[in-house]
Amino acid sequence: MRYLLEYVRKIWKVPALMAVCVLIMAAVLNLYELPAEPVIYGAVLCGAAGLASFFYGFIRYRKARISLDLLKKNLPEDEMRFPAAGDKKEALYQEMLLEMNRLRKVSLGKKELFYRDLTDYYTMWVHQIKTPIAAMRLILQERDEQEGLQELFKIEQYVEMVLGYLRTEDISSDMRFDECPLDGIIRGQIHKFAGVFVRKKLALEYEGTDACVLTDGKWLGFVIGQILSNSLKYTRTGGISISYRKESCTLVIEDTGIGVRPEDLPRVFERGFTGYNGRGEGASTGIGLYLSARIMGKLGHKISMESQPGRGTKVLLELKREYVEPI
Repeated sequence: MRYLLEYVRKIWKVPALMAVCVLIMAAVLNLYELPAEPVIYGAVLCGAAGLASFFYGFIRYRKARISLDLLKKNLPEDEMRFPAAGDKKEALYQEMLLEMNRLRKVSLGKKELFYRDLTDYYTMWVHQIKTPIAAMRLILQERDEQEGLQELFKIEQYVEMVLGYLRTEDISSDMRFDECPLDGIIRGQIHKFAGVFVRKKLALEYEGTDACVLTDGKWLGFVIGQILSNSLKYTRTGGISISYRKESCTLVIEDTGIGVRPEDLPRVFERGFTGYNGRGEGASTGIGLYLSARIMGKLGHKISMESQPGRGTKVLLELKREYVEPI
């Protein structure tokens, strides 16, 4: 019915013109007092021919519209295969669309090539810079320069963040799902940040867990590391506790830091959002939590945050795989 109404709106001028012509002929014959039968007979014949033409045209129009609807529905996946053009004007429009589609593909190809080259370069850069960082760490350890070690640790964190940011754009090729012991992943990140706990004199509360989760251990470890890094950055006194809720398969990382303002809480996982605390720190990039949320989505897990200013922050990592974000 929809196609029929569209077709009537498209060609209504033609039957209207034919009706006007019949009325003019009837008026002329009436003025000359000629018999009306020829006019009626001619109108019936013209009407029959018009209906035949109408239905033939409608069938062609309907077929073309169905083809265009299918083309529109599958446009991202399929090549553009237009129905046969009705006239030269329509054929020209089709040629223009095909050319525009070709130029779009060329542009996308160049963009993908540029991004691939950029990713390869920065990946190589990250791996190359790890060597002088490791050498600096050995030198500073020999001299027992704690301040230098702290700054070097920050450099390592930013380098890891760069690599994580680049890889999350095409993370599907780098994911390997398995039943991973959660305790090993957590302790690996705790060991990495042990020096920061000692320097800031912060307590750590973690009793261990025997849980196994279906996940990618490396990427989940990256997320836990980002959460610990944030907690350590904004916690001056007290400490951090890590626990696992078996009934809901949720890992909880809670600190006694400065907390997050209520107006900032809904936006903490947005890219580049630093909030009031981030602006106060001056060194916040607003990337760590954004990356964590993206990675958790790709892993099929969930992440959320609860916080009150002055009372600390609680990050909840729900490790069930009830859904998976499209990769």
